[in-house]
Amino acid sequence: MSRLTRTLAVLLLGASALSAAEPPPDQLTDAEKAAGWRLLFDGRSLAGWQVAGKNTPPTQGWVVEDGILKKQQGVRGGDLLSVEAFDDFEFAWTWRLPGNGNNGVKFFVVPERGIVGHEYQMYDEKRGGEGKGSTGSFYDVLPPNPGRLPFTTAEWNHSRVLVQGNHVEHWLNGQKILEYELGSPEVLAAVQNSKFRNTRDFGKKVKGHILLTDHGDAAWFKDVKIREIR
Repeated sequence: MSRLTRTLAVLLLGASALSAAEPPPDQLTDAEKAAGWRLLFDGRSLAGWQVAGKNTPPTQGWVVEDGILKKQQGVRGGDLLSVEAFDDFEFAWTWRLPGNGNNGVKFFVVPERGIVGHEYQMYDEKRGGEGKGSTGSFYDVLPPNPGRLPFTTAEWNHSRVLVQGNHVEHWLNGQKILEYELGSPEVLAAVQNSKFRNTRDFGKKVKGHILLTDHGDAAWFKDVKIREIR
């Protein structure tokens, strides 16, 4: 075997291993399907999503490219709201941000309160976000645990929210970074110290929609999926 042939073989093996290590986005395993997971983003379209407050598909700002849902930098298309509302569930997604990026995923969004919801913050912490404004926080209400593992928003991160009864958990890259009880004295007191103090029933359990925010910054999403708990 010539040196060129050996080099090509090594490159092909490396590419094959990389492909095997990172499966294509927006696919569910048989185990996930059996556990009740389903995609909320199909990797091809924005079916199942609408512009918050308009009940129509977005016409700008959000695009689908190679199985990735992209929020375009500087193009305001409005917040994306799931058509469906959810009660008890696990919601998972994979995401990344550019330098200085700011985005978030909200849940418990009900039309009567506009786009207000519990927000899992996604934030490039080089911008200075700390505590109740840092990645994985219950935005402006509760900070993530101080033992959160290091990460970078420029790489793909995996987040998950669990809502079961009054219990809520935030996860980041396989680590539980926050948990709280809806309607508890601790949560209601924290709400009173936040910008949501005058929002009706904020901090209590409601059935609501999921929302991807549009702060004007770019953001990338894939593997957006949900499992309803019945």
